[in-house]
Amino acid sequence: MIFGNIENLNEYTYLDENIKKCFEYAKNNDLLSYDKGCHKIDGDNLFVNIVEYETTEKEDRFWEAHRNYLDLHLMLDGCEQIDLNFIENMSQKEFVEKDDFLPLEGDENSHVILNNGDFLICYPHDGHKTAIKVDKSSKIKKAIFKIIISK
Repeated sequence: MIFGNIENLNEYTYLDENIKKCFEYAKNNDLLSYDKGCHKIDGDNLFVNIVEYETTEKEDRFWEAHRNYLDLHLMLDGCEQIDLNFIENMSQKEFVEKDDFLPLEGDENSHVILNNGDFLICYPHDGHKTAIKVDKSSKIKKAIFKIIISK
């Protein structure tokens, strides 16, 4: 996983070209004005899901990981905690291929707090639990870029 802020992208020159495309897309498009839902950038190879939701208690959320896509979470407005652990430290349930969804059970070994402009890149071994409130429940808007890594 990689945690950072878009103000410091010059420090991430080593990132894969498709990840860099996401940041370029975010720079050239007003994602905050986008409606909720899926917006194609390069067909099924690269797209962005715009989500809006109310953060909540961690007990009310679920663990997930993905095998076919990287997730790049980019906070547009608000603040949320994302719990993290490596899938090898967790109980892995049955993978749902059509949704690229690996349900997990277990505890966090770390977390990040995303504020405006912060991003988190989750690779296939990075279990994550999103939408956790920081101090109090609040509404957030976030872009989740999906970057294909296998077909």
